[in-house]
Amino acid sequence: MAEKIATRESYGNTLVELGKENPDIVVLDADLAGATKTSIFKKAFPERHIDCGIAEANMMGIAAGLATVGKIPFCSSFAMFAAGRAFEQVRNSIGYPHLNVKIGATHAGVTVGEDGASHQCNEDIALMRTIPGMIVMCPADDVEAKAAVRAAAQISGPVYMRFGRATTPVIHDENYKFEIGKGVVEKEGTDVTIVATGICVGNALEAAEILAEKGISAEVINICTIKPLDEELIIKSAKKTGKVVTAEEHSVIGGLGSAVCDALCASYPVPVCKIGMQDVFGESGPAAALVEKYKLDGKGIAEQVAQFLNV
Repeated sequence: MAEKIATRESYGNTLVELGKENPDIVVLDADLAGATKTSIFKKAFPERHIDCGIAEANMMGIAAGLATVGKIPFCSSFAMFAAGRAFEQVRNSIGYPHLNVKIGATHAGVTVGEDGASHQCNEDIALMRTIPGMIVMCPADDVEAKAAVRAAAQISGPVYMRFGRATTPVIHDENYKFEIGKGVVEKEGTDVTIVATGICVGNALEAAEILAEKGISAEVINICTIKPLDEELIIKSAKKTGKVVTAEEHSVIGGLGSAVCDALCASYPVPVCKIGMQDVFGESGPAAALVEKYKLDGKGIAEQVAQFLNV
């Protein structure tokens, strides 16, 4: 069985590695260091960790100021607060002047679990995609999350990274090559393309195995960088299979599914089925039970793909 690691853990551990390599790395948190795992960085570099208190909007302003004097600030909070509560400051203070600020948003999606709908942010990708110049990433596992954080630190400009609370299977090994803006074909197929992001990548691979038992050959594409999107890879796969399914732990409005539809409509229109939160709020419950309820697990994805293909 594959090892399971929460991508928020990957985020915290990688920040420490980056802190050792670059003295300009600073980390800001909004009274949630234990949950976001920036506490790991705080323990290693207390002088470079700033707890801004429960004041996310102010935290973004502080980060913007630090970026103007050459620091590389990583701002951390739950996705609901980093993208939701502080949207105006992210847009106007970070996005508009295109400052070198990195936002590490943890506890995204319904896998926040028992905290319920108020904390389960299923709208953050949609919000961040609308900000000009903002790079948006949603890693699938520990390996990809670490690579994404490193890549974010190496480029200049604003980056939004989405991490989860729940542990997820590690599906990549040390040979995995990550590049911002590039998707990865995790499994070849001929009948349908499943474009997935975040926790849904591993679940899509599980769905592909279930579909194979029905004689359906599914191609699975992992999209970590939702903006900029690897349109070329998606269109290439769409030309091969003729049908596309998107899978995300996010609203089907404005997220990965919308980004994929934008790309396909402009260049190669094919039928698309969007799997995700169907214009509903989440609810309180165990993470695994919620993933199953909203049919974001392997079985649920496979079931929806089969219905889409009428088989």
